[in-house]
Amino acid sequence: MNEKALPASKKRKKGFLKRFTAKLRDAFTYSKQGRIDMPFFILVMVLLTIGLIMMFSASFVSALYNTPNHDSFYYIKRQLIFAVFGFGGMILVSAIDYKLIRKLTVPLFLVTVGLLIFVRTQPPVDGVYRWIDLGVFTIQPSEIAKFTIVAVLAHLIAKFPNRMNDMKFIGLLALILGTFVGLLMLEKHLSGTVLIFAIGLCVMYAGGLWSKHKWALPVLIIFGLVVLGVMVFLIYKFPSINEHAFVRIKALFDKDYDPLGARWQTNNSLYAIGSGGLLGSGLGQSMQKYLYVSEPQNDFVFAIVCEELGFVGAVLILGLFMLLIIRGFMIVTRAKNTYASLLVLGIVVQLGIQVILNVAVVSDLIPNTGISLPFFSYGGTSILMLLLEMGVVLSVSRTARMEKI
Repeated sequence: MNEKALPASKKRKKGFLKRFTAKLRDAFTYSKQGRIDMPFFILVMVLLTIGLIMMFSASFVSALYNTPNHDSFYYIKRQLIFAVFGFGGMILVSAIDYKLIRKLTVPLFLVTVGLLIFVRTQPPVDGVYRWIDLGVFTIQPSEIAKFTIVAVLAHLIAKFPNRMNDMKFIGLLALILGTFVGLLMLEKHLSGTVLIFAIGLCVMYAGGLWSKHKWALPVLIIFGLVVLGVMVFLIYKFPSINEHAFVRIKALFDKDYDPLGARWQTNNSLYAIGSGGLLGSGLGQSMQKYLYVSEPQNDFVFAIVCEELGFVGAVLILGLFMLLIIRGFMIVTRAKNTYASLLVLGIVVQLGIQVILNVAVVSDLIPNTGISLPFFSYGGTSILMLLLEMGVVLSVSRTARMEKI
Protein backbone atom coordinates (compact mmCIF):
# COMPACT_ATOMS: atom_id res chain seq x y z
CA MET A 1 0.00 0.00 0.00
CA ASN A 2 1.22 3.50 -0.77
CA GLU A 3 2.35 5.29 2.38
CA LYS A 4 0.41 8.40 1.30
CA ALA A 5 -2.81 6.38 1.36
CA LEU A 6 -2.35 5.42 5.03
CA PRO A 7 -4.58 7.18 7.61
CA ALA A 8 -2.89 9.86 9.72
CA SER A 9 -3.09 7.69 12.89
CA LYS A 10 -1.31 4.77 11.16
CA LYS A 11 1.33 7.15 9.78
CA ARG A 12 2.02 8.43 13.30
CA LYS A 13 2.17 4.89 14.64
CA LYS A 14 4.53 3.83 11.89
CA GLY A 15 6.69 6.91 12.47
CA PHE A 16 6.81 6.22 16.22
CA LEU A 17 7.85 2.60 15.64
CA LYS A 18 10.61 3.72 13.27
CA ARG A 19 11.94 6.24 15.77
CA PHE A 20 11.71 3.75 18.66
CA THR A 21 13.47 1.03 16.65
CA ALA A 22 16.21 3.46 15.62
CA LYS A 23 16.77 4.59 19.20
CA LEU A 24 16.83 1.00 20.43
CA ARG A 25 19.36 0.08 17.74
CA ASP A 26 21.50 3.09 18.66
CA ALA A 27 21.36 2.12 22.32
CA PHE A 28 22.67 -1.37 21.63
CA THR A 29 25.45 -0.14 19.33
CA TYR A 30 26.58 2.30 22.02
CA SER A 31 29.27 -0.17 23.18
CA LYS A 32 31.21 0.55 19.98
CA GLN A 33 31.94 4.07 21.26
CA GLY A 34 34.48 2.85 23.80
CA ARG A 35 35.55 0.20 26.26
CA ILE A 36 34.36 -0.13 29.81
CA ASP A 37 36.65 0.88 32.63
CA MET A 38 38.45 -2.39 33.43
CA PRO A 39 39.81 -1.42 36.90
CA PHE A 40 36.27 -0.67 38.06
CA PHE A 41 34.96 -3.91 36.52
CA ILE A 42 37.75 -6.00 38.09
CA LEU A 43 37.14 -4.48 41.53
CA VAL A 44 33.42 -5.25 41.23
CA MET A 45 34.14 -8.87 40.32
CA VAL A 46 36.70 -9.32 43.11
CA LEU A 47 34.29 -7.93 45.72
CA LEU A 48 31.41 -10.01 44.34
CA THR A 49 33.50 -13.21 44.48
CA ILE A 50 34.77 -12.57 48.01
CA GLY A 51 31.27 -11.52 49.07
CA LEU A 52 29.68 -14.75 47.84
CA ILE A 53 32.37 -16.87 49.53
CA MET A 54 32.00 -15.04 52.85
CA MET A 55 28.19 -15.05 52.66
CA PHE A 56 28.25 -18.83 52.24
CA SER A 57 30.75 -19.24 55.07
CA ALA A 58 28.61 -17.09 57.35
CA SER A 59 25.27 -18.64 56.39
CA PHE A 60 25.58 -22.42 56.12
CA VAL A 61 24.99 -23.07 59.83
CA SER A 62 21.99 -20.77 59.98
CA ALA A 63 20.62 -22.35 56.78
CA LEU A 64 21.03 -25.86 58.24
CA TYR A 65 19.00 -25.04 61.35
CA ASN A 66 16.51 -22.40 60.15
CA THR A 67 15.44 -23.29 56.61
CA PRO A 68 12.49 -25.61 55.92
CA ASN A 69 14.54 -28.44 54.36
CA HIS A 70 17.58 -27.89 56.61
CA ASP A 71 19.66 -27.20 53.52
CA SER A 72 23.11 -25.73 54.30
CA PHE A 73 23.27 -24.40 50.74
CA TYR A 74 19.87 -22.68 50.86
CA TYR A 75 21.10 -19.08 51.07
CA ILE A 76 24.08 -19.41 48.75
CA LYS A 77 22.02 -21.14 46.03
CA ARG A 78 19.46 -18.34 46.02
CA GLN A 79 22.14 -15.65 46.19
CA LEU A 80 24.02 -17.25 43.29
CA ILE A 81 20.90 -17.25 41.13
CA PHE A 82 20.38 -13.52 41.66
CA ALA A 83 24.11 -12.86 41.29
CA VAL A 84 24.16 -14.66 37.91
CA PHE A 85 21.14 -12.69 36.69
CA GLY A 86 22.69 -9.53 38.13
CA PHE A 87 25.99 -10.20 36.35
CA GLY A 88 24.15 -10.72 33.06
CA GLY A 89 22.18 -7.54 33.68
CA MET A 90 25.37 -5.63 34.48
CA ILE A 91 26.98 -6.71 31.20
CA LEU A 92 23.80 -5.85 29.27
CA VAL A 93 23.36 -2.44 30.92
CA SER A 94 27.05 -1.63 30.43
CA ALA A 95 26.57 -2.16 26.67
CA ILE A 96 23.48 0.09 26.47
CA ASP A 97 23.60 3.87 26.24
CA TYR A 98 22.94 5.21 29.75
CA LYS A 99 20.81 7.99 28.19
CA LEU A 100 18.09 5.35 27.75
CA ILE A 101 17.64 5.45 31.54
CA ARG A 102 16.90 9.15 31.27
CA LYS A 103 14.05 8.48 28.85
CA LEU A 104 12.57 6.05 31.38
CA THR A 105 12.78 8.43 34.35
CA VAL A 106 9.04 9.09 34.69
CA PRO A 107 7.94 5.41 34.42
CA LEU A 108 10.73 4.43 36.84
CA PHE A 109 9.56 7.06 39.33
CA LEU A 110 5.90 6.03 39.11
CA VAL A 111 6.64 2.30 39.40
CA THR A 112 8.93 2.82 42.41
CA VAL A 113 6.43 5.02 44.25
CA GLY A 114 3.72 2.48 43.47
CA LEU A 115 5.82 -0.34 44.95
CA LEU A 116 6.64 1.73 48.06
CA ILE A 117 2.90 2.29 48.58
CA PHE A 118 1.93 -1.31 47.78
CA VAL A 119 4.44 -2.77 50.24
CA ARG A 120 2.35 -1.31 53.07
CA THR A 121 -0.44 -3.69 52.09
CA GLN A 122 1.81 -6.70 52.71
CA PRO A 123 1.92 -8.54 56.05
CA PRO A 124 4.67 -7.05 58.27
CA VAL A 125 7.80 -9.08 58.99
CA ASP A 126 9.11 -8.48 62.53
CA GLY A 127 6.96 -5.36 62.68
CA VAL A 128 8.30 -3.69 59.51
CA TYR A 129 6.99 -3.41 55.95
CA ARG A 130 9.88 -3.99 53.54
CA TRP A 131 9.12 -6.98 51.30
CA ILE A 132 6.57 -7.83 48.62
CA ASP A 133 6.03 -11.59 48.48
CA LEU A 134 5.81 -12.89 44.92
CA GLY A 135 5.67 -16.54 45.98
CA VAL A 136 8.93 -17.82 44.49
CA PHE A 137 10.88 -14.84 45.84
CA THR A 138 10.37 -11.45 47.44
CA ILE A 139 11.34 -7.98 46.28
CA GLN A 140 12.38 -5.05 48.44
CA PRO A 141 11.14 -1.75 46.96
CA SER A 142 13.58 0.31 49.04
CA GLU A 143 16.48 -1.20 47.06
CA ILE A 144 14.90 0.04 43.82
CA ALA A 145 14.17 3.42 45.42
CA LYS A 146 17.90 4.02 46.05
CA PHE A 147 18.58 4.06 42.32
CA THR A 148 15.33 5.78 41.36
CA ILE A 149 15.96 8.85 43.53
CA VAL A 150 19.40 9.24 41.93
CA ALA A 151 17.99 8.87 38.39
CA VAL A 152 15.16 11.35 38.99
CA LEU A 153 17.29 14.04 40.65
CA ALA A 154 20.10 13.66 38.08
CA HIS A 155 17.59 14.06 35.24
CA LEU A 156 15.95 17.19 36.65
CA ILE A 157 19.19 18.89 37.69
CA ALA A 158 20.82 18.19 34.32
CA LYS A 159 17.72 19.47 32.50
CA PHE A 160 17.52 22.71 34.50
CA PRO A 161 21.13 23.43 35.57
CA ASN A 162 20.53 27.17 35.94
CA ARG A 163 17.69 26.79 38.42
CA MET A 164 19.65 25.34 41.32
CA ASN A 165 19.43 28.69 43.12
CA ASP A 166 15.69 29.00 42.45
CA MET A 167 13.75 28.21 45.61
CA LYS A 168 10.74 26.91 43.62
CA PHE A 169 12.91 24.39 41.80
CA ILE A 170 14.70 23.43 45.02
CA GLY A 171 11.26 22.97 46.57
CA LEU A 172 10.32 20.57 43.76
CA LEU A 173 13.47 18.51 44.34
CA ALA A 174 12.82 18.54 48.09
CA LEU A 175 9.23 17.40 47.50
CA ILE A 176 10.41 14.44 45.41
CA LEU A 177 13.05 13.51 48.00
CA GLY A 178 10.51 14.00 50.80
CA THR A 179 8.07 11.63 49.06
CA PHE A 180 10.63 8.82 49.12
CA VAL A 181 11.70 9.61 52.68
CA GLY A 182 8.09 9.72 53.89
CA LEU A 183 7.15 6.42 52.26
CA LEU A 184 10.22 4.72 53.74
CA MET A 185 9.34 6.07 57.18
CA LEU A 186 5.90 4.48 56.81
CA GLU A 187 7.71 1.19 56.14
CA LYS A 188 9.50 1.71 59.49
CA HIS A 189 12.73 1.55 57.50
CA LEU A 190 14.93 3.98 59.44
CA SER A 191 18.20 3.03 57.74
CA GLY A 192 16.64 3.31 54.27
CA THR A 193 15.21 6.71 55.22
CA VAL A 194 18.60 8.03 56.34
CA LEU A 195 20.38 6.54 53.33
CA ILE A 196 18.04 7.98 50.69
CA PHE A 197 17.96 11.36 52.43
CA ALA A 198 21.79 11.46 52.42
CA ILE A 199 22.02 10.33 48.77
CA GLY A 200 19.49 12.96 47.72
CA LEU A 201 21.33 15.79 49.50
CA CYS A 202 24.66 14.72 47.99
CA VAL A 203 23.27 14.64 44.43
CA MET A 204 21.54 18.00 44.90
CA TYR A 205 24.65 19.64 46.30
CA ALA A 206 26.88 18.20 43.57
CA GLY A 207 24.35 19.50 41.04
CA GLY A 208 24.95 23.05 42.24
CA LEU A 209 22.49 23.50 45.09
CA TRP A 210 23.02 27.02 46.38
CA SER A 211 26.32 27.13 44.51
CA LYS A 212 26.52 30.90 44.96
CA HIS A 213 26.88 30.43 48.70
CA LYS A 214 30.05 28.92 50.16
CA TRP A 215 28.25 28.11 53.38
CA ALA A 216 25.84 25.73 51.65
CA LEU A 217 27.73 22.46 52.27
CA PRO A 218 28.31 22.90 56.02
CA VAL A 219 24.72 24.10 56.41
CA LEU A 220 23.43 21.00 54.58
CA ILE A 221 25.57 18.71 56.73
CA ILE A 222 24.45 20.42 59.95
CA PHE A 223 20.83 20.37 58.76
CA GLY A 224 21.04 16.65 58.02
CA LEU A 225 22.59 15.90 61.41
CA VAL A 226 20.00 18.04 63.20
CA VAL A 227 17.13 16.27 61.40
CA LEU A 228 18.63 12.90 62.28
CA GLY A 229 19.21 13.96 65.88
CA VAL A 230 15.64 15.23 66.24
CA MET A 231 14.29 11.96 64.81
CA VAL A 232 16.36 9.91 67.28
CA PHE A 233 15.35 12.16 70.21
CA LEU A 234 11.63 12.02 69.39
CA ILE A 235 11.67 8.25 68.94
CA TYR A 236 13.62 7.81 72.20
CA LYS A 237 11.27 10.10 74.17
CA PHE A 238 8.06 8.97 72.49
CA PRO A 239 8.40 5.23 71.71
CA SER A 240 4.90 5.07 70.23
CA ILE A 241 6.18 6.99 67.15
CA ASN A 242 8.19 3.96 66.07
CA GLU A 243 8.46 1.15 68.61
CA HIS A 244 10.76 -0.84 66.31
CA ALA A 245 13.28 2.01 66.08
CA PHE A 246 12.95 2.85 69.80
CA VAL A 247 14.12 -0.62 70.82
CA ARG A 248 17.21 -0.31 68.59
CA ILE A 249 18.06 3.21 69.79
CA LYS A 250 17.64 2.29 73.47
CA ALA A 251 19.84 -0.77 72.94
CA LEU A 252 22.62 1.50 71.60
CA PHE A 253 22.68 3.85 74.55
CA ASP A 254 21.84 1.36 77.30
CA LYS A 255 24.47 -1.38 77.04
CA ASP A 256 22.69 -3.47 79.69
CA TYR A 257 19.34 -3.27 77.93
CA ASP A 258 17.72 -6.69 77.33
CA PRO A 259 20.94 -8.63 76.53
CA LEU A 260 18.90 -11.62 75.32
CA GLY A 261 16.75 -9.43 73.05
CA ALA A 262 17.67 -6.17 71.33
CA ARG A 263 21.39 -6.36 72.16
CA TRP A 264 21.86 -10.08 71.51
CA GLN A 265 22.87 -9.60 67.88
CA THR A 266 25.13 -6.60 68.59
CA ASN A 267 26.86 -8.17 71.59
CA ASN A 268 27.68 -11.34 69.67
CA SER A 269 28.85 -9.25 66.74
CA LEU A 270 31.36 -7.57 69.05
CA TYR A 271 32.48 -10.96 70.36
CA ALA A 272 33.06 -12.08 66.75
CA ILE A 273 35.06 -8.98 65.86
CA GLY A 274 37.14 -9.19 69.03
CA SER A 275 37.89 -12.89 68.71
CA GLY A 276 39.15 -12.52 65.14
CA GLY A 277 42.42 -10.98 66.28
CA LEU A 278 45.02 -10.00 63.72
CA LEU A 279 44.71 -12.86 61.21
CA GLY A 280 41.38 -14.43 62.16
CA SER A 281 40.32 -17.97 62.99
CA GLY A 282 40.36 -19.07 59.34
CA LEU A 283 37.79 -19.29 56.58
CA GLY A 284 34.76 -21.26 57.76
CA GLN A 285 36.03 -21.46 61.36
CA SER A 286 33.78 -18.83 62.99
CA MET A 287 32.15 -19.84 66.27
CA GLN A 288 29.72 -16.91 66.53
CA LYS A 289 27.84 -17.98 63.40
CA TYR A 290 26.70 -21.09 65.31
CA LEU A 291 23.38 -19.45 66.18
CA TYR A 292 24.94 -16.70 68.32
CA VAL A 293 24.87 -13.96 65.67
CA SER A 294 21.33 -14.43 64.41
CA GLU A 295 21.00 -14.33 60.62
CA PRO A 296 24.74 -13.75 60.08
CA GLN A 297 24.22 -13.89 56.31
CA ASN A 298 22.48 -10.51 56.34
CA ASP A 299 23.48 -7.26 57.99
CA PHE A 300 26.09 -8.79 60.33
CA VAL A 301 28.10 -10.72 57.75
CA PHE A 302 31.02 -8.31 58.28
CA ALA A 303 31.31 -9.47 61.89
CA ILE A 304 31.91 -13.02 60.61
CA VAL A 305 34.40 -11.61 58.09
CA CYS A 306 36.33 -10.04 60.98
CA GLU A 307 36.24 -13.25 63.00
CA GLU A 308 37.40 -15.52 60.17
CA LEU A 309 39.79 -13.21 58.31
CA GLY A 310 40.88 -11.05 61.21
CA PHE A 311 41.89 -7.40 61.27
CA VAL A 312 44.10 -7.82 58.19
CA GLY A 313 41.36 -9.41 56.10
CA ALA A 314 38.77 -6.84 57.17
CA VAL A 315 41.11 -3.96 56.31
CA LEU A 316 41.90 -5.47 52.90
CA ILE A 317 38.19 -5.79 52.10
CA LEU A 318 37.51 -2.22 53.21
CA GLY A 319 40.50 -1.20 51.08
CA LEU A 320 38.88 -2.84 48.04
CA PHE A 321 35.70 -0.89 48.71
CA MET A 322 37.75 2.29 48.98
CA LEU A 323 39.50 1.61 45.66
CA LEU A 324 36.14 0.95 44.00
CA ILE A 325 34.71 4.22 45.34
CA ILE A 326 37.81 6.19 44.31
CA ARG A 327 37.65 4.72 40.80
CA GLY A 328 33.96 5.57 40.71
CA PHE A 329 34.70 9.19 41.56
CA MET A 330 37.32 9.25 38.80
CA ILE A 331 34.55 8.28 36.37
CA VAL A 332 32.33 11.00 37.88
CA THR A 333 34.91 13.72 37.24
CA ARG A 334 35.60 12.55 33.67
CA ALA A 335 32.04 11.79 32.58
CA LYS A 336 30.83 13.30 29.32
CA ASN A 337 27.96 15.39 30.72
CA THR A 338 26.25 16.55 33.90
CA TYR A 339 23.59 13.84 33.87
CA ALA A 340 26.19 11.07 33.60
CA SER A 341 28.29 12.61 36.38
CA LEU A 342 25.35 12.93 38.78
CA LEU A 343 24.08 9.44 37.95
CA VAL A 344 27.44 7.83 38.79
CA LEU A 345 27.96 10.12 41.78
CA GLY A 346 24.68 9.01 43.34
CA ILE A 347 25.52 5.33 42.84
CA VAL A 348 29.03 5.71 44.27
CA VAL A 349 27.78 7.76 47.24
CA GLN A 350 25.14 5.11 47.95
CA LEU A 351 27.80 2.40 47.93
CA GLY A 352 30.11 4.37 50.24
CA ILE A 353 27.41 5.33 52.74
CA GLN A 354 26.12 1.75 52.93
CA VAL A 355 29.60 0.40 53.69
CA ILE A 356 30.17 3.04 56.39
CA LEU A 357 26.77 2.51 58.02
CA ASN A 358 27.01 -1.29 57.94
CA VAL A 359 30.45 -1.30 59.58
CA ALA A 360 29.19 1.22 62.14
CA VAL A 361 26.23 -1.04 62.98
CA VAL A 362 28.26 -4.23 63.48
CA SER A 363 30.77 -2.34 65.65
CA ASP A 364 27.99 -0.82 67.82
CA LEU A 365 28.64 2.79 66.80
CA ILE A 366 25.07 3.39 65.61
CA PRO A 367 21.75 1.58 66.26
CA ASN A 368 21.13 -1.78 64.62
CA THR A 369 19.23 -0.33 61.68
CA GLY A 370 19.24 -3.24 59.26
CA ILE A 371 21.47 -1.96 56.48
CA SER A 372 23.19 -4.41 54.15
CA LEU A 373 26.87 -4.61 53.19
CA PRO A 374 27.14 -4.34 49.37
CA PHE A 375 28.24 -7.58 47.63
CA PHE A 376 28.32 -9.47 50.95
CA SER A 377 24.87 -9.43 52.57
CA TYR A 378 22.20 -11.92 51.54
CA GLY A 379 19.35 -10.43 49.52
CA GLY A 380 18.16 -11.05 45.97
CA THR A 381 16.81 -7.56 45.20
CA SER A 382 19.87 -5.99 46.81
CA ILE A 383 22.53 -7.89 44.82
CA LEU A 384 20.52 -7.63 41.58
CA MET A 385 20.03 -3.85 41.86
CA LEU A 386 23.63 -3.34 42.96
CA LEU A 387 25.03 -5.14 39.92
CA LEU A 388 22.65 -3.29 37.58
CA GLU A 389 23.92 -0.03 39.09
CA MET A 390 27.48 -1.16 38.50
CA GLY A 391 26.44 -1.72 34.89
CA VAL A 392 25.26 1.90 34.70
CA VAL A 393 28.65 3.10 35.96
CA LEU A 394 30.42 0.94 33.38
CA SER A 395 28.13 2.29 30.65
CA VAL A 396 29.07 5.85 31.58
CA SER A 397 32.74 4.87 31.71
CA ARG A 398 32.70 3.97 27.98
CA THR A 399 32.57 7.62 26.99
CA ALA A 400 34.37 9.04 30.05
CA ARG A 401 37.51 11.02 29.28
CA MET A 402 39.95 8.67 30.98
CA GLU A 403 42.65 6.27 29.91
CA LYS A 404 41.27 2.77 29.36
CA ILE A 405 43.44 -0.12 30.56
